[in-house]
Amino acid sequence: MIQHCPVVNAHGQCITFSGDVPRVNGQLAASRAFGDKSLKSYLSSDPDIRSEDVTADIDLLILASDGLWKVMSNEEAVDIARKHKDPQAAARPLATEAVNRVIKDDISCIVVQLRA
Repeated sequence: MIQHCPVVNAHGQCITFSGDVPRVNGQLAASRAFGDKSLKSYLSSDPDIRSEDVTADIDLLILASDGLWKVMSNEEAVDIARKHKDPQAAARPLATEAVNRVIKDDISCIVVQLRA
């Protein structure tokens, strides 16, 4: 499983924070964004790019906003998504479960099946 690290120090190490994630100008909990002109001077629009070999044991990809990842571990999300054969059907229960956990954030979720 690969997890994006929003804050990386000069040595390439992921920096974590206790409590809520840091917010740009007290508003946006993101390290990269495009399209938000008012926060452009604070954010990078450069993507975080990695290459990963897709091996036989990797069957799906979950792309989701922090609204999902704040309340659910990678393993938990994969377990929920694997219960559904259709990727769209897999995304709905992930978002619903995040909402049920009383998250006060937007939730976006896309599930991509890598194996048929």
